[in-house]
Amino acid sequence: AAGLADRPELEPEPSAELAVSAGVDSGVDNSNGSVGNVAIYQVESEGNCDNPKKETPSYQGTAKFPEVIATTQLTYYERYRAYQDYILGDAKPSEVKDFIAEYLEKVLEPYGWQALWSNDMFEVLVEVTDVETSNHRAVVKLTEPFLYESETYPLDAEAMESFLEAKKHLVPLQELYVVSDESGEFDQTALAIEHLRFFFLHIWRNWDEDDDDDFDYFVKCCEPRLKLCYDILEDRVPANLVAEYNRLLSKCEEIYKEFVKLRENISTIDSAPESESNNVSMVEGVQLCEQLEKLKYKLQIMETPLYRYVLCQDSYGLPTKQAKGIRPSGENVIHVVSNSMTITLLQSLLREKLNPDQVNQEHVLEFHSDPLVAVNTCFEGDVVVICPGHYCVNGYFNIADSIQVEGYGPPDDVVLEKEGKGDAFVACTASCVKISNLKFIQHDATEGILCVRKGQVIVENCVFQCDTTGVVLRTSAKLHMKNCDLYGAKGAGLEIYPSSTCELFGNDVHHCKEGIRIKNFMEELYDVPKITMMNNLIHNHEDYGITMAKFTIPFPKRKTPAILTQPISHAEQNQNPQSDFGENNLELGFGSCERQNPAPLLIECSPNKCEQAVVLNPSDAAECDEAVTNELISTSATKREQSRSRINEMVDAVVTDDIMSQEMFLSIVSNHFKKNGKGSFGIVYS
Repeated sequence: AAGLADRPELEPEPSAELAVSAGVDSGVDNSNGSVGNVAIYQVESEGNCDNPKKETPSYQGTAKFPEVIATTQLTYYERYRAYQDYILGDAKPSEVKDFIAEYLEKVLEPYGWQALWSNDMFEVLVEVTDVETSNHRAVVKLTEPFLYESETYPLDAEAMESFLEAKKHLVPLQELYVVSDESGEFDQTALAIEHLRFFFLHIWRNWDEDDDDDFDYFVKCCEPRLKLCYDILEDRVPANLVAEYNRLLSKCEEIYKEFVKLRENISTIDSAPESESNNVSMVEGVQLCEQLEKLKYKLQIMETPLYRYVLCQDSYGLPTKQAKGIRPSGENVIHVVSNSMTITLLQSLLREKLNPDQVNQEHVLEFHSDPLVAVNTCFEGDVVVICPGHYCVNGYFNIADSIQVEGYGPPDDVVLEKEGKGDAFVACTASCVKISNLKFIQHDATEGILCVRKGQVIVENCVFQCDTTGVVLRTSAKLHMKNCDLYGAKGAGLEIYPSSTCELFGNDVHHCKEGIRIKNFMEELYDVPKITMMNNLIHNHEDYGITMAKFTIPFPKRKTPAILTQPISHAEQNQNPQSDFGENNLELGFGSCERQNPAPLLIECSPNKCEQAVVLNPSDAAECDEAVTNELISTSATKREQSRSRINEMVDAVVTDDIMSQEMFLSIVSNHFKKNGKGSFGIVYS
């Protein structure tokens, strides 16, 4: 095949790029022995064949399986280089198997090495006497002594020998795990088999060979699938997206099998092309082919890193959890969650939380030890009461029904900590959800700790220890957040999307990358969010306290409250540092802004960065609230003017302005901004 000669020759000894490196990256404990850069493990008979463990099972008393060379801890870059430089090169889809066969021919030792033959049925020690690289098989024989392990198929040496004879002593190379040798002679063989096994398990699809040969297989298929595989292994992809990908992949495989079977049937009756059965089969084949192409296209979108990021962020195309509605019996249930329920705790609950003044005494009580199970069993109108304790949650809360989740006690006593990586911790799509008196802790996340996708969420007296983004308020959703503590986000503590409604009262948002990010994209499609902010403390952020994110697209200008735009040098900025803010009791609205003539604000336009930082007058403590208000009003006015001109509405401008001021509910007052790295308010263009 073309391009085979262009690939670099493999070195006779295992290289650092292809072998598992010792230490942190590989997760290998070198105290257990290693050969070069290849770690040595002993196989656990009941474990995953692709993940050899250190434990060695015994068989028939004292017999043990020998140690095998563990190669499953290869990093993404090690596999990437192996497939790109040594195995696939510039192979077309129809050439892939030929390229792999030539690679195996160069690397594999042809005979004289032992391996553990491991599959879903049994494990047995064999010796390789020959290798057939063209069909990826090896000729093997049983070793002496006979070592065998199986829970479901107990076989002796004679029965196993008969089984091998029936298979002509040929076994798939993918099912062989090379036994370690002190000389390191077979390390490269072990790595080659691992690359072969990983490729056909995670990269290759049965329909790839049917694709057109007009593209490089590594670039189009191998690289994105390899990246997806490692993103999943490292919990960088939300669980719902992984489940949807696996579902589509399984469905695609089923349809492809039907298509291949139908194609073979058509070829057998090709002697009568005009027959009715043949015409029906052709129509069915076309329909299956169309379904297959649609599924392949969806899989390709999920395999592309950029598109996958969009899917992760907005859940486009993913199945959403459906609301259960009211319980068929019509009753509401109070779910009590506790690690251990004592009589004292139950009496306290009945006295303080479940007394006749607060709940209907006809409500049914259900007890749980896992808060996730309790929430998942809820119907419309149910209440979840979580007793004091530290709960580790393996998964995430996907709330689609209007329920109430509250902690019994102060939030620091009722802690919900997410295990693992990947998803948002709490995702809400219900019409109204109330969460109170809870502390949420998130680690290694790809999404925010609380995501309000639609509907309304009321959060009171909660603590959010974030990891990536904090609270995310999606388009058209509503959030009421009061007396909450939010910190630790590597992005924005609170991310507000256009056309949403956000009410913040008495919250403490601190020690994040940036405090609050107000997104203002899609200028002509969505209005600015309706925001109420009162008595919030926003401090100690790396960037701005409040950031307005906008597109760098020129739009028609409209007369708005005066803001003086003037470039400022870095030296001048240092001479006029940001000051801390006290209370401001002045409430601002659209109409009042035009009458009050606020103090001029200076905008810093950096030549190297597409952003504007508002440099405030230290003598005026209300300027940050005022600056945010003016910017939101100005942007909303611009959008409405664009919309009016686009549809050619002949309406008097003054009347339109009055309507706009009545429709917009905007109140940003009495907030405190302290010790934010770049300032209290900035506009960032993307």
